[in-house]
Amino acid sequence: MRKSRHRSTSTSITIMIIGLLISLISGCLHTSKVNNKSSHSLTTINQLRLGAEQLAAYLPMLKGKRVGLIVNQTSVLYPGRPEASHLVDVLLDNHINVVTVFAPEHGFRGDQGAGETIADNVDRKTGLPIISLYGKNKAPTEQMLADIDILIFDIQDVGVRFYTYISTMHYAMQAAVKFNLPFVVLDRPNPNGQYTAGPILDMALQSFVGMHPIPIVHGLTVGELALMIKGQHWIESATQLDLRIIPMQGYDKAMHYPLPIAPSPNLPNAQSVQWYASLCLFEPTLISVGRGTEYPFQMIGHPQLFLSPDTTEVTPISMPTSAPYPKWQNTPIKALRISEYRPEMAGFDISLLVSMFHLAQVQNIELLTSGDFFDKLAGTKTLKADLLAGKSASEIQIQWTQPLADYRQLRLPYLLYPAF
Repeated sequence: MRKSRHRSTSTSITIMIIGLLISLISGCLHTSKVNNKSSHSLTTINQLRLGAEQLAAYLPMLKGKRVGLIVNQTSVLYPGRPEASHLVDVLLDNHINVVTVFAPEHGFRGDQGAGETIADNVDRKTGLPIISLYGKNKAPTEQMLADIDILIFDIQDVGVRFYTYISTMHYAMQAAVKFNLPFVVLDRPNPNGQYTAGPILDMALQSFVGMHPIPIVHGLTVGELALMIKGQHWIESATQLDLRIIPMQGYDKAMHYPLPIAPSPNLPNAQSVQWYASLCLFEPTLISVGRGTEYPFQMIGHPQLFLSPDTTEVTPISMPTSAPYPKWQNTPIKALRISEYRPEMAGFDISLLVSMFHLAQVQNIELLTSGDFFDKLAGTKTLKADLLAGKSASEIQIQWTQPLADYRQLRLPYLLYPAF
């Protein structure tokens, strides 16, 4: 058994806020359609300092400790600039004893397709062991953590409930409680942080693509979500967790933040990140969202169904590092590119979903390939039922109004940055 570590009983949350230049503004944007280039942004990207870039805030707590890192290809300080460096390299350069790297879905290098099992490995550059948290084990085990004193989470998220990096964080937080380890989150922007939208997860449908009773688009950074997971007791023995957040400086949720590093292989640009929440609900259907093409999460396609004569013909092919087995592989399909058909589409938009279900019913085509998985992604069984019943987008979305308002109130104590 592990030797237990002493911890303060007065509080188990240590929030290190270094020079935050922004004050909390009341009110939360709650529309399902937003402009990602909001003119209301209080700050600019040039003023932004990521949590990982504030070395003075967290290096002292790592000195003399054996450190475990939960990171991937996005865990970079000063991304997009000449001085860009991966967190692993920065810590080693500062003589921090990094013992193990833990990898989420898509792997440490971010080059594995969605759902592909990630194997344990060794980092070629540093020789560090890489342990998968997207294979046999979703949570670090006692054996994995036996030689670790502190865990650090530093991964770029996209602010959508079914994007699995936050599920990995959940399980890692639970392991940190169980094995008496401090858990440090180096915070990063939420590129979809301007709003909240969609149904709240029914916990009867809890799965790795939906761990928490939050909406599809939750409007939180990973640091804020970690605080909420602890504060709402969404993990066992939550009050015992030694949680430490290193917030960003110069960040507000209205900031337009195109991700400088693709967070996963099928989200290669700002458009795919923006439309991911809306298009991912097509995954358990016969509709392609562009995997295996040049337009992942930037189109919808099917050999027969289409919404407009302005379609492009594309043929999905196997792409080993992003889409090994794409839907309609090697089959020409009619594709509707979002940028051409609905260039104004922003936020969480179910109108395409409603339209495609209607067309499928008119043509007597069974659209769903997995009703159970659809329910897990949606977080509710009512959305599927409403779509099959032919309800309009407005009829469906009105049901989410009050639950979303309640959620926005619930999250208020955990917000670290202005929410509009």
